[in-house]
Amino acid sequence: MAGLPQSSIADDCDARARTLYPRRGANKSRITLVQFDQSSARGSARPLPQIAARYAPYVLSIVRIVVALLFLEHGTSRLFGFPSPLPTPEFLSLYWFAGAIELVGGALLLPGLFTRPIAFILSGEMAFAYFMSHAPHGFFPIINRGDPAILYCFIFLYIAFAGAGPWSLDALMRRQQG
Repeated sequence: MAGLPQSSIADDCDARARTLYPRRGANKSRITLVQFDQSSARGSARPLPQIAARYAPYVLSIVRIVVALLFLEHGTSRLFGFPSPLPTPEFLSLYWFAGAIELVGGALLLPGLFTRPIAFILSGEMAFAYFMSHAPHGFFPIINRGDPAILYCFIFLYIAFAGAGPWSLDALMRRQQG
């Protein structure tokens, strides 16, 4: 260590520390993640928004898949009593139609097929469900137990505008068409 100049030791320690901890960027308002480059022993800064933008379409696909699986559970529970044994609604009743929309909509949203129109229909169903079943029991969603309906409504509305993401049958069909 005696043969190395003091500044190179400090630079090396600083570069190693930046690989472990986020630091403030040059403009002091943006957090910058620093990746350690093994070849040059220097850190290369990549702002967090660039990293988030790079992975955002894939996260959209993951969110769509998880929400579709959760929503599909509601349809199967309502129509088939699985995995939660709910009473089977009368054929062609309002609850039967809700279960059918949840089942078919969740099944189509899962692989990302016809995502935008399906998500828009599901968003409308959840808005309808909130105002028909939850809102009459009180103004606040925590009281009327309508917060899941509100969350589903706005997640589906977002998916209707954002699309399915790259991991979907919609994206596959788009790539094959041109």
